[in-house]
Amino acid sequence: MTELRTYRTKGNNVKGNLFDLKGRVVVVTGASSGLGAHFARRLAGEGARVVLAARRRDRIDTLAAELPDALAVECDVTSEDDCARLVASTVERYGAIDVLVNNAGVSKPARVEDETVADFRRVIEVNLVATYSLSRHIGTLMAERGQGSIVNIASVVGMVGLGRMPQASYAASKAGVVNLTRELAAQWARSGVRVNAIAPGFFPSEMTEALFNDPKGEAWVAKLTPMGRGGRAGELDGALLYLASDASSYVTGSVIPVDGGWTAV
Repeated sequence: MTELRTYRTKGNNVKGNLFDLKGRVVVVTGASSGLGAHFARRLAGEGARVVLAARRRDRIDTLAAELPDALAVECDVTSEDDCARLVASTVERYGAIDVLVNNAGVSKPARVEDETVADFRRVIEVNLVATYSLSRHIGTLMAERGQGSIVNIASVVGMVGLGRMPQASYAASKAGVVNLTRELAAQWARSGVRVNAIAPGFFPSEMTEALFNDPKGEAWVAKLTPMGRGGRAGELDGALLYLASDASSYVTGSVIPVDGGWTAV
């Protein structure tokens, strides 16, 4: 059972279950499948009112119907107009945004010789530029209110090279997310806005389907991970709820690897 404590944040006492997100408005990008959909369900399970943002409208509509008081907003995160509309729709519905989970991302593994500059730019646009854009839109509103939490989904690939699974664009984009997290945290720290990141190791998802459906790929992950396996469903939840909630009220600019020890060796 979570210990009950009292914290003082911006002059207000915060009591109760520190991981409780009851009534808080959380925007999750890339919510149409994989980790994004899982995050949305988990956050809703802790009482959050979740805004599902993704391009595949049919999927987020279906997911929204499963969750209490959820909102689905079709959104291409590389479009400034779509990002602005996402923010406006959320504020119109709920009045404010408490948490942003920047989860949307793409990957296009290829050797440098085969990865075109256009391919590289596309991955950077989705994974890094869009993270900045939406953080700017929502973080500015949070700063005006004097509170808020932004959780960026980075990757161990943004902290170490892989080589045998070549994807320079993805590595560069996620490394950018890591230091963008630190810079935004430093700029907004006195405004009451916390910015942190989770760096997952290898987890089954739509993006890693080919890897985990291949016995050789699964064996490669197991061999190089000190814990001897890839991540399992739910093993990112603790870090997510910690960073989204009052449990991390004095944490900003941190990057938490959840990787079975991948970045430790």
